[in-house]
Amino acid sequence: MSTTRVKSLYKVPLGQKVAFGVGMLANQMFPAILVIFMVVLVEDLDFPGWMWALIFFFPRIFDAITDPIMGYISDNTKSKWGRRRQYVLIGGIIMGIAYIFMWQLFKENTLQYNFWYFFLWSVIFYIGLTIFSVPYVAMGYEMSDNFHERTNIMAVAQWIGQWAWVIAPLFWIIMYDPEWFPSAEVAVRQLAVWVAIPCAVCAMIPAIFIKSKSTLDEDYEPLGFVNVVRSLKKIFYTTFKEAFKIKEFRKLCAATFFVFNAFNTVATLTFFVIVYKLFNGDAAASGIWVSLFGCLGALATTFIVIPVVTWMSKVMGKKKAFMLSQGISVIGYILLWFLFVPGKPWLYIIALPFFSFGIGSLFTIMMSMTADVIDIDELNSGLRREGIFGAIYWWMVKVGFAIAGGLSGVIIAIVGFNPDIATINQQSAVDGLHAFFCFFPMAGTLIAMYIMRNYDVTEERANKIRVELNERKENSNLKK
Repeated sequence: MSTTRVKSLYKVPLGQKVAFGVGMLANQMFPAILVIFMVVLVEDLDFPGWMWALIFFFPRIFDAITDPIMGYISDNTKSKWGRRRQYVLIGGIIMGIAYIFMWQLFKENTLQYNFWYFFLWSVIFYIGLTIFSVPYVAMGYEMSDNFHERTNIMAVAQWIGQWAWVIAPLFWIIMYDPEWFPSAEVAVRQLAVWVAIPCAVCAMIPAIFIKSKSTLDEDYEPLGFVNVVRSLKKIFYTTFKEAFKIKEFRKLCAATFFVFNAFNTVATLTFFVIVYKLFNGDAAASGIWVSLFGCLGALATTFIVIPVVTWMSKVMGKKKAFMLSQGISVIGYILLWFLFVPGKPWLYIIALPFFSFGIGSLFTIMMSMTADVIDIDELNSGLRREGIFGAIYWWMVKVGFAIAGGLSGVIIAIVGFNPDIATINQQSAVDGLHAFFCFFPMAGTLIAMYIMRNYDVTEERANKIRVELNERKENSNLKK
């Protein structure tokens, strides 16, 4: 088999790519709006900080345990529907139902009742999210074994998924507009239904429309509660160890950790930086500028970043596309330092297309690269483990996201910012927030670029690996 044959492998139909992308919309819309709704717990339902912190951090710890287990189950499922589809369908249904019920909160109930009610339903929601998301991501990894087609699949998915981040900030406006709802508490109860139903349908689309072959005759490890429990050491120690032995996978995880979590550490400061730096602490005067920052950034990602990065990946390769796109984002962070001018909020719009290249290009390229690395694992182990590798990769992201949430509080403490004090009396603190907002993610980006400087899974190497894998399969079939 030649490298040329590898390059001419099956091209995934656009309809299949769109079906996968619709699932990505649900995968991003649910958590995007969840973060916005959670403000109501503190502002309207009087949850103290420790309750909010427990609700915020527990799901990440829970995911750290359940995601790899779900990856193992999905990788070893024997079914006429394949390894993934049934879980994607079931997970979508659970998420939709749990999302509606978890937000049926009433202020007249006791604080303890509301806390435990929300906490328990949120656990059910995150169980559904794990059942859906781990097999769903793995489904994308195995849709193609072609180097560039993998990027195309992820580009379409990220393009569709980005609309979640365009739409979600608009909920800030709707929730607190008395012409829409008498209170935010009422808003989340009703909006949860309108969010959950279409998102659950979107989550089920990949299960319905993406093709998969039967795995009934595959030589997988037997499943069952007892066997899964017995395999926990293998899941959490052996598989993690084997995954991180692959230096390319270590680089992908570490680079993603620094870019994504440095960005998210300061993302929670966006409101404070815009309101206090640009509008002297007057939240009412800031109008739609807080929402516009997220909306316009997501639109820039949708219509500029993803198409450009996909093109760059084909022309110069995935690593160079990553390095260039992150370099452009560094320019954006520098521009944000100079273009946050009090009283002139429109100036920051100039920086957004540059700024958006960092986080906007990340998963389009990294998810495609992860699919290439899974081929290396198959070459080493003889196993296709998209589920467990996807779970490990996203485990790193989720743990980092939890750390980022804590770091944002540390930054506020370091600069001495207090939202109850007038801006004129804490100008140095506001300037400190602005500095962290611009330069902390820039530092994370530069570290990630350093980590990826010698990443060496090129198109040529990926195709050679593919040749070896295909020859191995052909020889195995001949022996049968």
